[in-house]
Amino acid sequence: MTDELTPETPDEDEQPIKQRKNGLYPGVSDELAENMKSGWADTELHDLQPVEQAPNAARRRAALSARFPGERLVIPAGNLKTRSNDTEYAFRASTEYVYLTGDQTDDSVLVLEPTKDGHEATIHRLPRSNRENGEFWLDGMGELWVGRRHSLGEAEALLGVPCKDVRELAGALKEATGPVRVVRGHDAGIEAALTDKVTAERDEELRVFLSEARAVKDDFEIGELQKAVDSTVRGFEDVVKVLDKAEATSERYIEGTFFLRARVEGNDVGYGSICAAGPHATTLHWVRNNGEVRSGDLLLLDAGVETHTLYTADVTRTLPVNGRYTDLQRAVYDAVYEAQEAGIAAVKPGAAYRDFHDAAQRVLTEKLVEWGLVEGPVERVLELGLQRRWTLHGTGHMLGLDVHDCAAARTEHYVNGTLEPGMVLTVEPGLYFQADDLTVPEEYRGIGVRIEDDILVTDDGNRNLSAALPRRSDEVEAWMAGLLGK
Repeated sequence: MTDELTPETPDEDEQPIKQRKNGLYPGVSDELAENMKSGWADTELHDLQPVEQAPNAARRRAALSARFPGERLVIPAGNLKTRSNDTEYAFRASTEYVYLTGDQTDDSVLVLEPTKDGHEATIHRLPRSNRENGEFWLDGMGELWVGRRHSLGEAEALLGVPCKDVRELAGALKEATGPVRVVRGHDAGIEAALTDKVTAERDEELRVFLSEARAVKDDFEIGELQKAVDSTVRGFEDVVKVLDKAEATSERYIEGTFFLRARVEGNDVGYGSICAAGPHATTLHWVRNNGEVRSGDLLLLDAGVETHTLYTADVTRTLPVNGRYTDLQRAVYDAVYEAQEAGIAAVKPGAAYRDFHDAAQRVLTEKLVEWGLVEGPVERVLELGLQRRWTLHGTGHMLGLDVHDCAAARTEHYVNGTLEPGMVLTVEPGLYFQADDLTVPEEYRGIGVRIEDDILVTDDGNRNLSAALPRRSDEVEAWMAGLLGK
């Protein structure tokens, strides 16, 4: 990583230049400073077209405006977070900001100012780097170091919203009067400017509204989720083709293989990939991915590509590393498949959200009783929740800009709510027999199976967005054999 230049210590009131303590250049000569001000071509972009989601974002802002008339609403994108010393994590804008703008720029803030007729939206963001004071080449975040950013005019054309310099926003908010709400947790500077104007309760109402607004997806969002799923399917195919290399190395080869697909076709992975081989498959969120991959074991791969617009897939398959399930692995897998079939069948408009979970849990409980792993009857086991020793988790969740989308929604609107067309959720039952679980026969121990698909609620039922990825055990084996040329 290249070391930035270090200018002479500037007057803090005059130059916003961040310096590195041990830079190799002691200062900047007047001649060099003057030279760097000129001789640069005009790179302003013209005839830009609005981003695809701009009209959708405008409708979302209108709904937000109608919900909170007469109040100033502040939605930050967030700031860069330090990874170590002077390196930062890759930036991911806040879900609320992306949902309302279609933009992903760090340090930006959407402000809805109340008017007689609703609200006037403005996006506050960093303009192009200043060339007169040397910011563009002396500041570690100047454009010479981190790349060109859109001018305020370009951003207006792309987003369809007036744009202003965000560096003036905190001062303006400090002087503002009237009721204000802010989405917390993303921009400490903006929150500090509003500290005497907001309350936690009122701000939470804003966050809850924006979470519930995302429950029903529009056509653009459904299209993006399908793109995410399609790339994810290709990522799973990539993994199967290199299982021999994973056996020679570790689960990290699987993680890296899937990540390559996510970066080539999307923005990133939507969450830490779970590449759990052997007994690691019984750990729900195994993201260390440093274990062995052995022939004869199962690989539980739970991964999702995040699109350039930040919508993510969330898909799981449990695959035999050598391409063939053992009899016991197949029995457990088929039980989970049957439970998932029951869960998916329960996803339809007008159904209670909980129905798909209850349907899947009943099938798994029936299997556990049938195998003699828990004493029936089934109704007793379900009433006491005894099956949860091996089923562990809920059978699904909402999906969208967040892998666990709509998480701040009120319980009565989410898990106690009703399914509507346009909702997208995962259906992902599983059975997990821990390696140290002495209550099950030894041959079960260390087997973990989960099958997960992304399901769109339609007007007349549902559509499996990830149907291109085989689910039934015999189909999985045939699919793997085809990819491996066997």
